[in-house]
Amino acid sequence: MGYKLAGFSVVGANDIDPEMAEVYKANHKPEHYYLKPIGQLVEQLREEGLPEHLQGLDILDGSPPCSSFSMQGTRDKDWGKDKKFREGQAQQVLDDLFFDYLDLLEIIQPRTFIAENVPGILIGKAKGYAKAIVQKARAIGYATQVFEVDATACGVPQSRKRVFFVGTKEKRQPLIFRPARKVISQEEACMDLDLDTSDLKNATMKPGSVMRKYWNLTKIGRYFSEAHPRGVMFTSKRNDPKAPVATIAASYRNQYHGHEPRLFTWKELFRLGSFPDDYDLCEPKKSNFNRKACYLVGMSVPPFMVRDLSTAIYDQWLA
Repeated sequence: MGYKLAGFSVVGANDIDPEMAEVYKANHKPEHYYLKPIGQLVEQLREEGLPEHLQGLDILDGSPPCSSFSMQGTRDKDWGKDKKFREGQAQQVLDDLFFDYLDLLEIIQPRTFIAENVPGILIGKAKGYAKAIVQKARAIGYATQVFEVDATACGVPQSRKRVFFVGTKEKRQPLIFRPARKVISQEEACMDLDLDTSDLKNATMKPGSVMRKYWNLTKIGRYFSEAHPRGVMFTSKRNDPKAPVATIAASYRNQYHGHEPRLFTWKELFRLGSFPDDYDLCEPKKSNFNRKACYLVGMSVPPFMVRDLSTAIYDQWLA
């Protein structure tokens, strides 16, 4: 979506999750979709050659799974192990997928590339991965830079920091990317929404539940961990409506409304993730809308971030 907002045409996409493929196809109608592990796509292109529709690309975008490097995950304890995000997905060594992406980059040879991950890839032992990524990208001909950006600087009403590896194989000046859009609060983003009663009911915490107990004990704008005697629940937040929300995770349990004892509804989640209001969830059960929207937003790079970065690349490197 971010590329479309910036004026680009999306040629195709690749993923391994059939459910996410259905959603992507319904909303974006790509001419080409490769539903398979990226490693298999690399092997296919090596054997069959590069099809015409993948030749001469301006940007090759990639978001290799970030759970291996997330500060909320197990990090190096799971490096080198087969894992999968959820049922229906193939098992893969997630921390190797960035290098599969670089293999794909070497085959397709676009003018530029953008690859996204979490800030944890620049911290501790993971810095070795980041250095190896930059080294390989440079070895295959791309002058490469690394940016860490908060989504709020791109007009997203969500504090979501992301790291972008960007590169060009043409001789260009270094990219300048310092977005500084107006900070949008949760209240501003959602003030005109007409929320459905059933959606609100599905988002509301049950009286007497543990989460509702700590929501009650937590001050607005603070994390549940500050009210918990053991300091756990450190990703759960009672958000201040007059500020951007904290990072929305894929699991529907970490970001709570400040004035009402509930999670956010699917309509609010779309706004907080910079998704369009009419995005099709491809979900037959309305009772599942909130959870599925949270998964989509939590697993995505906010479209406004991609819009701003790809616009900078077009203006400075491609135009």
